[in-house]
Amino acid sequence: MTATQGNLASLSRFIFRAPTWYTSLAFALIIAAMTGIAAFDSRFILDDAWQGVFLIGLPTSIASAVTPWVDRRLGGQLTPNRATLLAVICELITIAMLTVAGVIALVTVRLGQNFVFDVLLVALASIFAFRLLILMAVSRHSLPKAAIPASIQTVAAAVLLAIYSGATAFILEDPMLREYLSRPEEVPPQVQGFIPQDFIILAVICVIYALAVWLFLVVIDQPWRSSLGVSALDFLRGFIGHIAEGTRELEEFFEDIGEQAVVPVTVLSVRRPGGEEKARFVLPMIHPGPMGEIGGGNLPKRVAESADGLAFPPHATAGHDFNLVTEREVDTILSTAETAYQNLEYDDQATPGHRVTEGEATLTGQAFGDDALVVNTYAPGCADDVEYAVGLSAMSEARVDGLDDVLLVDAHNCNDGLEGDDLGHVVPGSERSFDMLHGAGKLGGLLTDAKTDQLRCGVAWDKTPWEPEDGVGPLGIRVCVFEVDGHRTAYVLIDGNNMEPGLREEIIDAVEGVDTMEVMTSDTHIVNTVEAENQVGQAIPEKEVIALIGDLVDRAVADLEPVEAGMASEQATVTVFGNDRTETLASTANAMVSMGGALAAAFILVVMTVSVLIFLLT
Repeated sequence: MTATQGNLASLSRFIFRAPTWYTSLAFALIIAAMTGIAAFDSRFILDDAWQGVFLIGLPTSIASAVTPWVDRRLGGQLTPNRATLLAVICELITIAMLTVAGVIALVTVRLGQNFVFDVLLVALASIFAFRLLILMAVSRHSLPKAAIPASIQTVAAAVLLAIYSGATAFILEDPMLREYLSRPEEVPPQVQGFIPQDFIILAVICVIYALAVWLFLVVIDQPWRSSLGVSALDFLRGFIGHIAEGTRELEEFFEDIGEQAVVPVTVLSVRRPGGEEKARFVLPMIHPGPMGEIGGGNLPKRVAESADGLAFPPHATAGHDFNLVTEREVDTILSTAETAYQNLEYDDQATPGHRVTEGEATLTGQAFGDDALVVNTYAPGCADDVEYAVGLSAMSEARVDGLDDVLLVDAHNCNDGLEGDDLGHVVPGSERSFDMLHGAGKLGGLLTDAKTDQLRCGVAWDKTPWEPEDGVGPLGIRVCVFEVDGHRTAYVLIDGNNMEPGLREEIIDAVEGVDTMEVMTSDTHIVNTVEAENQVGQAIPEKEVIALIGDLVDRAVADLEPVEAGMASEQATVTVFGNDRTETLASTANAMVSMGGALAAAFILVVMTVSVLIFLLT
């Protein structure tokens, strides 16, 4: 990927899963009780805790329960989990602002309780603005419509303040109404002292903040509409849905910006003489991204589930421009792979494994009949994705001397992270691209002229004790060993996204029992729901990886038996991110992240200044 795409991928660090609504609500009530104990000073600590729960936790609870109901009645899609999490965040914002105000009031002689009251009003207006921003993004409401559910937490807190601070006593003349709607004697004195004019000021500040939110969104949205023809709110809505609850709303955004592409889907199947499939390599020339299970992020697992034998879904020569926009596109890929599988012609003859080195490129492969499996790596040099055009050209070079179908794998097995300007993306015209082209031509010639013999194959796999958080996906580690005329070639596939520098060489040097070996990763993006850079060997001890692969190779060698193999390729028409769209998206998103923070800070400074002026003038 490019540097800008790397920055976009780094947004994965924000990914989390929203807790259930009852977990968030329990946390909110505990925090409210602790705040009450710290802020109030009655005779009993439990009374202080109850006052905190009532005055601080109740508005949060009301917002948690009512907001999703109101939002969905207005055509929105805010879930209870998201609504409760949003309410809890707003509660924490309010508590933080009041804590700072209380400390300032204590150390400053001229400021007193009125200053804390003023800050409370600003806090209530601030959480209204924050909720307004989120609701406009998540539910795509207009400003007036979004203001209704966005105001619930602020209104609930303001109503409680009006009743229990005694402010309603100034406007209620009926003694019975005063008895029920003016109850200052039931709360600590710190809460008393508001008057009706304070709530008029609160309403004015909320209107100002709402206008600021609207203007902020207009400014942020303009680059997206001019460059991509879509709204930034669509991206923000999908991203929030994905990071908070794992929804697929982000796919709708990607589908709007995507374009159709024709991609080869190549299948190499190995079966026993009786017809039972032993192993299947499936390689569509797409990229399994962009992150998590969005788009084609979970393609390797889906491929494995569709195969009868042990599946090997390595990484193709394609970058983020060829990310599938939705998971539905994976069904098209799998259907095309099944068509290729049905058209296979098997042969029990194959060549031994061969390896050539050209410049920085090292290519390993062998022929099965008139077809060939070829794996390219730039290790020990660090590299990332090989661009689609480079891969197609390399396949053509490999076929010059007579090969038919070529399953060309990007080993994706050495990278040093997402830092720096050069992330190792192999593009047309680069020296590395020509190394790969020339190497593919040489290897194709060797395989065409090489002697063939009876093919034997053995496989083994282990789910491993590691999880995606450790850099290894659900397919674990898989090994396929081909033996021809006593020569053994091992292909190791780790379900991860690239590897730590040097690990590939350590594995090859340590493992015995085979003559040639290459280590590949599937580039699964399941492991990137934690962080964008989560390579094999980064979180788990390399010695454990090497030991497990050594054991799997031994098991695969013990499993060797006569087989026959066949390869076929079909073309699939799918919707992908598209040429230059990924770069445009990455550049625009990165600009929004970098400039959005500064712009938001400027807006906050302006509206806070206006708030101060309002309090000074009133």
